[in-house]
Amino acid sequence: MAKRRLWADLALLSVAFIWGIAFVVQRLAAAEVQAYVFNGVRFWLGAIAILPLAIYNARAQRPPARLLPGKYLPGVALAGLLLASGAAFQQIGIQFTTASNAGFITGLYVVLIPIFLAFGGRGRLPRAAVWVAALLSAFGLFLLSTGGQFQFNWGDLLVMVSAVFWAFHMILIDWLVQRVEVMQLAIGQYIVCGLVSLGLGLYLQPDAFLPVLSHWPLLAFMGIISVGLGYTLQAVGQRVAPPADTAIILSLEAVFAALGGWLFLGERLAPLQLLGCGVILLGMLLAQSESILRRPALSAVKSPR
Repeated sequence: MAKRRLWADLALLSVAFIWGIAFVVQRLAAAEVQAYVFNGVRFWLGAIAILPLAIYNARAQRPPARLLPGKYLPGVALAGLLLASGAAFQQIGIQFTTASNAGFITGLYVVLIPIFLAFGGRGRLPRAAVWVAALLSAFGLFLLSTGGQFQFNWGDLLVMVSAVFWAFHMILIDWLVQRVEVMQLAIGQYIVCGLVSLGLGLYLQPDAFLPVLSHWPLLAFMGIISVGLGYTLQAVGQRVAPPADTAIILSLEAVFAALGGWLFLGERLAPLQLLGCGVILLGMLLAQSESILRRPALSAVKSPR
């Protein structure tokens, strides 16, 4: 069990690094490729990348399993819709903000999850620590987005909306991953997300597919590495890792995003913005403090993403 947990933690650490660096790639692509087309292509590439593994996994079972789940197909489809919504708001928002900001703001789903669970009837009312975490995160968001000035960045607000969808997506994934094979879940939600995103892209901007070929390296990274590898490792790690591990490890996504923005995009954060990053990280960990301190065997949500 200890060895399985170690591998799960390493998988989640890999996910945090991949997704953190992915904010840099998304920032570069946002200026060149329309958001819906970008998301549609990358999630379809992700589905294609893991298709051979999914087929092998289905055939290796006795009796052989379906490539897509039957009974839980509506839940998988809903996961794909939530994924498409979160990805759309995030990709549109990142056009107007930095990779660093987007990484830290996206991480606010850690705070939103216990609040949504409580008011959705899947848990008791949030503890005082969760409300304090929410206030800290809101204050940190204010410092990061505005630098202390009363003027919010439009892109930051859109990324904040995406964090709401990521929270709902994570709650649903936590439920599905205990009932559906990881490969079935991954393939199903990628296909739905890709269809919805490409459909919107074709309807809103039919000529938006032209820049895709000239920016294939960015799309290849996002499709094969960020989607195909990242989201699949997330599901694998989430099945084993306890909530204390996932709360800490996946919070590092925001740190890797800031590091990537600094190394590859030359992004710099003012002192007040750095303070905001620290306050947001503190809020993330405080929201999961009960899991971290008590280390329960089971939890309603095992991962903030």
